[in-house]
Amino acid sequence: RGCWRDATLLVEFAGTFSIMAIRRTVGNAARRGYSTKGKDIQFGAEARARMLEGVNRLSKAVSVTLGPKGRNVVIEQTFGAPKITKDGVTVAKAIEFKDAYENLGAQLVRQVANTTNEAAGDGTTTSTVLANAIFSEGFKAVTQGTSPVDMKRGIDKAVEAVIQSLNDQSKTVVSKDEVTQVATISANGDFEIGQLIGHAMEKVGKEGVITVSDGKTLDTELEVVEGMSLDRGYLSPYFVTNAKTQKVEMEDAYLLMCQKKISNLQQILPVLEHIARSNRPLVIIADDVDGEALATLIINKINGKLKVCAVKAPGFGDNKTNMLHDVAIFTGGEVYNEEVGMNLEKSFDESILGYAKKITINKDQTIILNGGGEAAAVEERKDLISAMMEKTDSSYEKEKFSERLAKLSGGVAVIKVGGASDVEVGEKKDRVTDALNATRAAVSEGIVPGGGCALLYASTKLADLAASPDLTDDQKTGVRIVKSSILLPAMTICKNAGGEGAVVIHKLLADADPLQGYDASCDKFTNMFEAGIVDPTKVVKTALVDAASVSGLMITTEAAITDIPAPAGSAPDMGGMGGMGGGMGGMGGMGF
Repeated sequence: RGCWRDATLLVEFAGTFSIMAIRRTVGNAARRGYSTKGKDIQFGAEARARMLEGVNRLSKAVSVTLGPKGRNVVIEQTFGAPKITKDGVTVAKAIEFKDAYENLGAQLVRQVANTTNEAAGDGTTTSTVLANAIFSEGFKAVTQGTSPVDMKRGIDKAVEAVIQSLNDQSKTVVSKDEVTQVATISANGDFEIGQLIGHAMEKVGKEGVITVSDGKTLDTELEVVEGMSLDRGYLSPYFVTNAKTQKVEMEDAYLLMCQKKISNLQQILPVLEHIARSNRPLVIIADDVDGEALATLIINKINGKLKVCAVKAPGFGDNKTNMLHDVAIFTGGEVYNEEVGMNLEKSFDESILGYAKKITINKDQTIILNGGGEAAAVEERKDLISAMMEKTDSSYEKEKFSERLAKLSGGVAVIKVGGASDVEVGEKKDRVTDALNATRAAVSEGIVPGGGCALLYASTKLADLAASPDLTDDQKTGVRIVKSSILLPAMTICKNAGGEGAVVIHKLLADADPLQGYDASCDKFTNMFEAGIVDPTKVVKTALVDAASVSGLMITTEAAITDIPAPAGSAPDMGGMGGMGGGMGGMGGMGF
């Protein structure tokens, strides 16, 4: 009887755990996204109407930041103080609605702002305003019986015509003043930021790297590092030549670039003998220098027998190898690599060493000035990096290629944003980043009249298209929607400045001068190029294309699917696990 009882308990015990395994599987499925609550589906006009409500609410919050007299938006943060910003994409990213269908529309427009920000770096508020306008007008037209598919084709044709008009209006950026103007407008009229960016771009060139960081003072400052900069410093403070500044300073110096670690002194002994004879300083840039080799270098440096310094190569993996080759070309040397048959112990050739007029090294950074490389070789290397940057789709790789290109071009600038509080620094930093991105876009593709005027005058080109006999009535409706929508940015700028947008637009279109525009900051009509009120062509084009693309997709939406929300206060379904205790309680009789 005792055996039967124990066997029965074992079966009960196994059955309980089988049920637990099944419930665990169901729970895992739910966590993987298989909803046990079901889906809600809305169709046709009702789905579009609820999505439009979310688009309208998001657009209203974002559009208040547009123009020189745009207002701030305060955003609650999960941790820390609230964030205050005038950056459209930052506002859009912070918005999420409780209603699932409103949230669908808002998230699609938020995607427009994100895409525009990634492609052009600015124009996010304009793209949001345009997306809202096109979707709103398209929704009304579809409700009245217009074919959404044909209307979308008309919208696409209108966008092509506007892009062509923007290209015709575009003007190439050549002077520092024009760069300053673009940066000032994008920074919401902050002339100080515009000047800093203009000065930075003048110093480091079009291909140079300009970064933005938090400052430690009340003022915003510009720090420019000329020459090739490596983000690695000396391996030992014993190499320091200037005790006051804690820097290694060398002039007319040789450089040895080594791809492998240097631990044995014999590996580099011929090089050390050569620099001892020539009485010239040497900088070793290698994967690492340690052991006997590092100790010998330090002892000879302290005793004054050698002027030498060791630096760890910057970067990781393939990027480290590529950076070493960049340094070699910049200084006119070669990368020492035993894998390709090089051996300094058997045969030393002075041509393997690079040369630089001046090298400054601190604990975090190495700056090489006036490298001895041939200009033609450096240009060829820059062309190669540019070609590789165009081919890759990875944003990380593009960033690394851009850094390498800047180092070869010989310049890195850092804008240190200052302010009285962290909130002020954060708000100003958003504007500096926008201005910097807009400036790069302007340098790459030129500028057009600002204040929404470029789109305003482009709308006049759509009148002929709307009357074209080649288009169907529904396609003409799409053209007219784009024509009315691209007036909205100029009207919003006027509205935020306290003016009457319709009156301003009527006067500008009546005068028909493509250079004439409305200066909202001074409440007057002026020549936009002369006043420095300009927008990067790339930013305006990207904003329109992205807005029209997503709006067209929302117009042609006929069904929307969302998760059914769980009832308020409901706990996760634990099934019948409460019975587990009863089934397991008999284990006490299992006398093993």
